[in-house]
Amino acid sequence: MQRNFFLTDLMKTGAHHTYEQFLRTHTLPNQKIDYTGEYYTLHNYDLDSYDRRFALIDRRIHNDRVIDNEEYWTELNRRVKLLHSQGFKFILATPWESSENIQEKGFGYTGKSRRLVPGKVEGVETFEWTGGVSWFWWYMYDKHLNHKFKFTHDHFGSYWYKKYDFLYLNKQPRDHRVILYNKLLKENVLSNSLYTNWPTRKLPPEYELPWAQNYPHYGMDQDIYEQPYVDTVCSIVPETNDNDTDVFMTEKIWKPIIAQQVFVVHGNHLYLQKLREIGFKTFGSYFDESYDLECDRNKKIDAIVSLCKHLRTVDWQDIYRQTIALRQHNYDTLFNKEKLSEQINKTLISFTEFFDNGQVSS
Repeated sequence: MQRNFFLTDLMKTGAHHTYEQFLRTHTLPNQKIDYTGEYYTLHNYDLDSYDRRFALIDRRIHNDRVIDNEEYWTELNRRVKLLHSQGFKFILATPWESSENIQEKGFGYTGKSRRLVPGKVEGVETFEWTGGVSWFWWYMYDKHLNHKFKFTHDHFGSYWYKKYDFLYLNKQPRDHRVILYNKLLKENVLSNSLYTNWPTRKLPPEYELPWAQNYPHYGMDQDIYEQPYVDTVCSIVPETNDNDTDVFMTEKIWKPIIAQQVFVVHGNHLYLQKLREIGFKTFGSYFDESYDLECDRNKKIDAIVSLCKHLRTVDWQDIYRQTIALRQHNYDTLFNKEKLSEQINKTLISFTEFFDNGQVSS
């Protein structure tokens, strides 16, 4: 049995309890994990008894509030130097973001936080923990596991109760989202849809979260309100990135899966392929999903627009009837702890490989 120790927030500026809950969901054989979120309690642990020792530096965008504080940087570097001498290795924790967001969009790099350059803190090698697949899957699992939602999709017969074609929720403007949004508008695809283009266009009040004013508030992105999913036939999922270097899955895909709704995804190259690899099913037997194979941004967007135009003409009652088992499978897989743990295990293996070899799995 190998023993691993995590200081889950070196400077106590983050959400160490959340990181600890994530770590607890692992099922790696022969690996024991202990942790604390308190730097000043390290003396209570026999650190020499551990095979690996990690310290997480929380680098979420929230920490821009401390970047101009010289005392923060002085103390951070003091602690890094001391723990490094005691055999610790360091993880820059930004699982809420993708590699692209961190490296190109400025998350965690504004002002003096540029000192936390990729791979190093004051000359000490670090591991960049980004969201990938496991983080938001775990977060949505943990948040909604015992929630009793009331989604209704399968009332068949002469009465088809769904009022709208698509649910298409855009929050933060990103280049690829703006292009798709404008093309869908130009082609009149959204004329009978519920869609947002925050901050200028919001959902009708009856489709907003009842407990939120002026939604979307920061921190409510992972909340789910049933009615928009009940009244639409298909979600167009505007994922965070559309690059061809990695796949980053956020709450945007897990929400329609929890809602047991059909979906089209505007995301990374081979996003749907990755979704299938980790145990979910998609809708390629019912409509064309070849857009997932297109790595050129504009060609992918054109393919999605063409697909959505087609989907406005299909028999949705029949698709929902045929996909009952598929949609239930996806819901069950999302809340399958064993399946989720497989992905969390891969994240932890990347940590252990970094500690052991200075390398991580691709």
